[in-house]
Amino acid sequence: MHFVAFLSEFVGTTMFLFFAFAGTQVANAGTTNNTANTATNQATGFSPMVLEYTALSFGFSLMVNVWIFFRISGGLFNPAVTLAMMMTQTIGIARAVLLVIAQITGSIFSSYIVKVLFPANFNVRTTLSAQTSIVQGVFIEAILTGELVFTIFMLAKEKHKATFIAPVGIGMALFVAELVGVYYTGGSLNPARSFGPCVVTGVFDREHWIYWVGPGLGAVCCVGFYKFIKMLEYEFANPGQDAHEEEEAAAAAAEAEENTPRKKASKEAIHDTPPKETV
Repeated sequence: MHFVAFLSEFVGTTMFLFFAFAGTQVANAGTTNNTANTATNQATGFSPMVLEYTALSFGFSLMVNVWIFFRISGGLFNPAVTLAMMMTQTIGIARAVLLVIAQITGSIFSSYIVKVLFPANFNVRTTLSAQTSIVQGVFIEAILTGELVFTIFMLAKEKHKATFIAPVGIGMALFVAELVGVYYTGGSLNPARSFGPCVVTGVFDREHWIYWVGPGLGAVCCVGFYKFIKMLEYEFANPGQDAHEEEEAAAAAAEAEENTPRKKASKEAIHDTPPKETV
């Protein structure tokens, strides 16, 4: 079963990044600074149309391929997401290691395919813009990755009646993150996404480590927040979300109110109180 998951994650990551990178190539085709081995934000400068096209390429590609491969490997395609899933014990360590290897290999393979197939200069590396400091880059990547990971937790990991359309929300989360991050950091959110193009071009910028530390930090913080709200039993804060009718929703809300920790403690206290002796 590990082999099936490994193969699925490799193919899924390859397809996700192939369409994302190819879309970025198309977006950059008409830019005036589209020189060889330049990073995305260096080539585009500030062009809202190019930014939107790039963000849509990544967001829609993730949405489609997560929907395809979710049933086989989970459709993670990202070492930071894999780390988060391992920390919440959704997947084991052995499975996580295999998935990360598949993701990195898939990123390298997709980068090579795009570089060979398309006549335009290969222009998908992620680097910091001239105005972005290293500290800013780390925290931008961390915040954007945290948003993506938490979206995955609440829409896919937590099972509910809308889980079947979770890929739409996940793709939109990446789309929004790319709108914010592409100009400043290249919008990586994914160590594998940044690593593959560097291997194929043979160019590793000295700040490349940001694209491992930033997403990793975001994933760890997201896991901490997720575990915290699970400990607080967040389900009781807004009950009845999965009820189909108003009556079911009201019943679920009433049941949740009865099952809150305070109500439970009160019931247990009453139950444990010894009966009064009669004379």
